[in-house]
Amino acid sequence: MPGIEKLPLEEALEDSPQTRSLLGVFEEDTAAMANYCTQLYEAMQRIYDAQNELSAATHLTSRLLKEYDKQRFPLGGDDEVMSSTLQQFAKVIDELSSCHAVLSTQLADAMMFPITQFKERDLKEILTLKEVFQIASDDHDTAINRYSRLSKRKDNEKVRSELVEDLYTSRKKQHQTMMHYFCALNTLQYKKKTALLEPLLGYMQAQISFFKLGSENLTQQWEDFLGTIGTSVQNVRREMEEEVGQMQQTIQQMERSCDPLYTPCDPDPAHSPVVRSLTRKQGYLYIRNKTGLVSSSWERQYFFTQGGNLMQQGRGEVAGGLVTDLDNCSVMAVDSDDRRFCFQVTSFDGKKVVTLQAESRRECEEWIATINNISRRIYLSENAEELAARVNQTALEAVTPSPSFQQRHESMRPCSKGRTGRASSISSVGSEPSPALSVLSLDALVAPETPIQFDIISPVSEEISGQNKTAAQPGRRSNPFGESGENSPEESEDSILHQLFIVRFLGSMEVRSAESTEVIPETMRQILAARAIHNIFRMTESHLLVTCDCLKLIDPQTQVTRLRFPLSSVVQCSSHQDNKRLFGFVLQAAGERGDGRAVCYIFESNNDGEKICDSIGLATQIAFHSEMDRKAVEKKKEQDKAKEKQKEELSKQRQIEKDLEEQSRLIAASSRPANPPASDGQFLVLSSSQSEESDPGEEGKKRGESEA
Repeated sequence: MPGIEKLPLEEALEDSPQTRSLLGVFEEDTAAMANYCTQLYEAMQRIYDAQNELSAATHLTSRLLKEYDKQRFPLGGDDEVMSSTLQQFAKVIDELSSCHAVLSTQLADAMMFPITQFKERDLKEILTLKEVFQIASDDHDTAINRYSRLSKRKDNEKVRSELVEDLYTSRKKQHQTMMHYFCALNTLQYKKKTALLEPLLGYMQAQISFFKLGSENLTQQWEDFLGTIGTSVQNVRREMEEEVGQMQQTIQQMERSCDPLYTPCDPDPAHSPVVRSLTRKQGYLYIRNKTGLVSSSWERQYFFTQGGNLMQQGRGEVAGGLVTDLDNCSVMAVDSDDRRFCFQVTSFDGKKVVTLQAESRRECEEWIATINNISRRIYLSENAEELAARVNQTALEAVTPSPSFQQRHESMRPCSKGRTGRASSISSVGSEPSPALSVLSLDALVAPETPIQFDIISPVSEEISGQNKTAAQPGRRSNPFGESGENSPEESEDSILHQLFIVRFLGSMEVRSAESTEVIPETMRQILAARAIHNIFRMTESHLLVTCDCLKLIDPQTQVTRLRFPLSSVVQCSSHQDNKRLFGFVLQAAGERGDGRAVCYIFESNNDGEKICDSIGLATQIAFHSEMDRKAVEKKKEQDKAKEKQKEELSKQRQIEKDLEEQSRLIAASSRPANPPASDGQFLVLSSSQSEESDPGEEGKKRGESEA
């Protein structure tokens, strides 16, 4: 007998759309076979019930056998051996259509029993297994949907354990039911042949034994033909039993080996590490679809990579559809408010963004690594997996996190705070670059092997030794939270501008050119690429406080200032041209503007990055005007002090002139005789105050007497 197509039991656990499509073909074949078997059963029933209609029933049976070639069976419809055999049977039955004697007992035992068993037992078993499989599949979909909706913030151990157990039970039940269903469908391909051949063989034997017409109607050639058919039926039955035994063994092996795969949790990394050298991947993912301005829904689809494209296919669809082009795209893990293990794929032009969710962290990392390899067009090379492994190893060696972020930050602090703001230093990435900067190479902006810092290192860890030394000094108290003592709490209270933003730190690195408008986009590209290569998903969330004096990164839980950036050291600030949530700024100390050393910091915000850049620009303008007003007030105070000093000198000069006039008057009075008597015999007596004020006059009087 020719080879019979069968359902692969090994693909039952994956449950891919291709397997479901093949299952649909088998189910369609089963329905067609059931329909045809019902017609054949009705024809043989007529032979059994009505002896008078035996000739007509035999003719109908012959006609149905002749129409076997016209039946459109999806599987086995082009079996020439089976078709020729049935045609020969139709010819024999047509010759015996004139024989109307029927032995009811022989026909019931040899003809009606096999076809009845096939119709009532085998076909109904297939229908029952189909219903059980459909129920198990629906239960599995419900369980995996409940598990996927497990909240990341409200982590209830009891609820999570129940959902994991429910998913494990439903997945195991679906897998086992599907394997038994596949086994029954594969067995049906053999049974349908025996179900067609055995009733006909019994019918012919009953006719031969009853009429004793072997010498007249059945020659030796027909007996040999019937013997050959009987041997063929036994061979088919033997093959069926062997195939059923092999499928049962495969089911047992699959049940033992696939038991750990029923659990949705991540397996042991030592036994199943993350494969980062893949250039093709397929599996079920959840995709987020926007249903409104702020609402969205998640849909489970089968995703697979085809060349440089990401495709998706529904369970009932025949072919997949294009989701996005992966060439030169960017992919990174993202934090979702209601889902875990999410990652985001952005097209090369930034116009299309697709958010997907994997079942586990390992699947998420493998999808990110595979899309990164496809984005670099590694799949076009001959040894794609070896090249992808070599590229990932080179990237790991080339991009190394910086050992000390705080040291580089301390080196960028200015020596003095007195510096006016610059309103023109805040720029946007979309602005036109100057001709000199347009020809500037990327290597001149950021060195290829510049280390990248992916996390904010708290000053506490790096200044413990300094605090210990400070604590040893008498009369000085160290800050246990790592904040410097020169940051007084009244520093930001006097500021006019207070704006707070929620940001996440992506990374920072030292740049060569601080004034170029291309340095921030290039730094963003290198940091995002390094995070994707290293699969770094965690980002430190902080509160960015923008004031007229400085920029502060504050811990949202402890309210401790992690980092402080003087506003005078901010050279420029801009946002990403396509992804407006990304922004960055460049810091350079006031005393180091000549040597070109600067540090670029990249952040991701919940708000628009341009608003944060505008806020920093507004703070710079306010600081500039405040500095100008302060200088004007100081100048006015100096002028008022000069006027008051001039008035004091003028009043002193007038007092001196008045004293001189008084002294001259006293000198003139002293030139007369000393104390001449008055006309009434009284003497002129000076008061004590006048005598004190006239001390210089007394000396002048003595000098006048000596001259006299």
